[in-house]
Amino acid sequence: MRSFIVSATIALVAAVSFAAPSQAGNYSYGYKPQCFIKKVKSYDYYGNVVIKKIKVCK
Repeated sequence: MRSFIVSATIALVAAVSFAAPSQAGNYSYGYKPQCFIKKVKSYDYYGNVVIKKIKVCK
């Protein structure tokens, strides 16, 4: 009975260790990242408004 529990535990750990990396990324051949333009407003040394447009992708 004890050997059965040990072998079942080892099998479970092996299955989980192989399943975790496959769940990590969702990249495939048809993968397109979702991007949007983010506007960041800041001020320069003289107090003028500077607006930067930054592209952010997920």
